[in-house]
Amino acid sequence: MAGHIQDRWYKTTTDVNGKTQRVKTNRHGTGMRYRARYVGPDGTEKSKSFPDKQKRQAEQWLIGTAADMSRGEYIDPRAARITFQQYAEQWVATHTTEINSREAAERRLRLHAFPYIGTRPLASFQPGHVRTWLGELEREVPTESHRSIIYGTVSGAFSAAVDDGILARNPCKARSVQRPKRGAPRVLPWTAERVFAVQGELPPRFRAAVDVGAGCGLRQGEIFGLSDDEPDYDGGWLSVTHQLKRIRGKYVFAPPKGGKLRDVPLPDAVAEVLKAHAKEFEPITVTLPWRTPDGPPVTKRLFFSGAAGNHVRVSHFNDHAWKPALALAGVIPTPEPGERYASAAEDGMHALRHFYASVLLDAGESIRALSSYLGHSDPGFTLRTYTHLMPSSEGRTRRAVDRLYQRPDDDPDGPATAHEG
Repeated sequence: MAGHIQDRWYKTTTDVNGKTQRVKTNRHGTGMRYRARYVGPDGTEKSKSFPDKQKRQAEQWLIGTAADMSRGEYIDPRAARITFQQYAEQWVATHTTEINSREAAERRLRLHAFPYIGTRPLASFQPGHVRTWLGELEREVPTESHRSIIYGTVSGAFSAAVDDGILARNPCKARSVQRPKRGAPRVLPWTAERVFAVQGELPPRFRAAVDVGAGCGLRQGEIFGLSDDEPDYDGGWLSVTHQLKRIRGKYVFAPPKGGKLRDVPLPDAVAEVLKAHAKEFEPITVTLPWRTPDGPPVTKRLFFSGAAGNHVRVSHFNDHAWKPALALAGVIPTPEPGERYASAAEDGMHALRHFYASVLLDAGESIRALSSYLGHSDPGFTLRTYTHLMPSSEGRTRRAVDRLYQRPDDDPDGPATAHEG
């Protein structure tokens, strides 16, 4: 048995004749009697106290601890006493280099996890605690896909604790715990008629943004961060090297999402629109920090600007240009006087990217090429998102066989004749 057990109520002394005897200590009869002690993997002594008449339990605890160390499943009891909130706050500050992703994770934990499970020590978590929390979450957050994202953040913190040797297993991954379904809605791309209808209702200074989104597949931040050095009109390419991004209420220039710099084909029609736009609305010079609000200043000449002559403020654009255009085009209801426009999550500028993807897939473009043009890190994600928009194999089969059976009237042989026989 690793370690040893100290009896705090008795001590061994040696008399003048060299004989040993057990005598009571000044703690006899008070407090915990047995102290099980061992040296942990980090070289420091650990201990746990047990009351009178529980020496056997202390021995079993030492045996179990030694077995955990031999199997590589040992958890430092001091580290395991850290609460979920204490650990998760440390984890979320370092688990990603994307500051917006960190802030989103911090917000999910602060609003939906810490109030319910934040004060519980990590080592005490059981699957039942997670199931109880999920019940509270269901009452608090009605959208299952949103609950799935919150759950994923909490599970990520537990997995990190396992990796750090603070937990033996992630309670979120127990078979009795049912993860909320992601519930990603099937993408229903806009029609060309809707794209041009919304474009026609936008203020003239923003209409070219629709061509860049629908014709090149750029994200909103990439559109409003588009600088005049990114289009290659002669070569027919558009470089996507940065975006306009809002962090903690301040705008910065930053790499595209996931750091995926890319080149996308620049159709002639979109190139002509950009040239005409630049003549009517001269690009503006904007200097913003790079990546973070305290980053080094970077200067760009942007195609798109707000009415005040500065860079576009996305929230203002969404509320005062995009949603009114959606309403005028009949996409969302027109609000009553004094009311705000309804939420239009599925009809934001991201709908232009979906339209772009649908056009390319309908034309026979490959998933790998589309994934590259959209700036996705994984072609599998592109496939999962847009697979239902791809021309169906059964449709291709029907057309191929139909063509095979279409024969000249004067040919007596062939598949049609064989089929009749």
